[in-house]
Amino acid sequence: MTAYDLPDEIHVEADGPIRVVTLNRPERLNATNHVLHAGLAALFPQLDADDEARVAVLTGAGRAFSAGGDFDYLDELARDAALRSTTLMHGRQIVTGMVGCRLPMIAAVNGPAVGLGCSLVALSDVVFMAESAHLADPHVALGLVAADGGPVVWPLLTSLQLAKEYALTGDRIPAQRAAEIGLVNHVCPDDRVLSEAMDCARRIARLPKGAVEDTKRVLNIQMERAVLAVLDFALGAEDRSFTTPELRANIDRMLKRAESGGA
Repeated sequence: MTAYDLPDEIHVEADGPIRVVTLNRPERLNATNHVLHAGLAALFPQLDADDEARVAVLTGAGRAFSAGGDFDYLDELARDAALRSTTLMHGRQIVTGMVGCRLPMIAAVNGPAVGLGCSLVALSDVVFMAESAHLADPHVALGLVAADGGPVVWPLLTSLQLAKEYALTGDRIPAQRAAEIGLVNHVCPDDRVLSEAMDCARRIARLPKGAVEDTKRVLNIQMERAVLAVLDFALGAEDRSFTTPELRANIDRMLKRAESGGA
């Protein structure tokens, strides 16, 4: 397997022509910090450059797929404009890199997928979801503009009305509901989600390489056009929303709750 230059927060393992990518902060439910976010920005070009890779499976270590943004990280972003600029650039690279990646991306959603985790699910090509898991994009509820995946592409996956409802409220979307409205392909028993995703990956990996990659490209041109039409506005709006008093109050409340043990 081609060597990957990634932080410990992202593991890439080879299973023949399949690359199993695991978000690896299980002690924090794979919540996003700067290192994990930057690693995701670097991941997709490296998958593209891995000549032996045919399909990628994306999952999370432990009990969650990804529980969203680490509140300490959000606090840093709200206070540090330079870090925020870098992070928003990485956010753009994650979205465009995932949409443009030549490898089919199979998500094995083993637990909650919130915030960026929800975006990674939305940008995947086929999604297997544990029956106890849920999706949620709480950006707006926290005081942020949602710019990096979920609401950007949800209108292509489900109805515009449903995309608006879940983007504006941040409500949880249980696995069965996510399947009913077209946000995921399959709901699986919790202990089967990764194995079923791997079965799908193996079926695709056995098909003609060029036909698979070019067909993915044909399909994702539609998504790429939609993403590029809104992404710069969305990222600029998210940048502005990091400076609002509403966000500051919410971050302070969440940090205080964490310090007091979640009471």
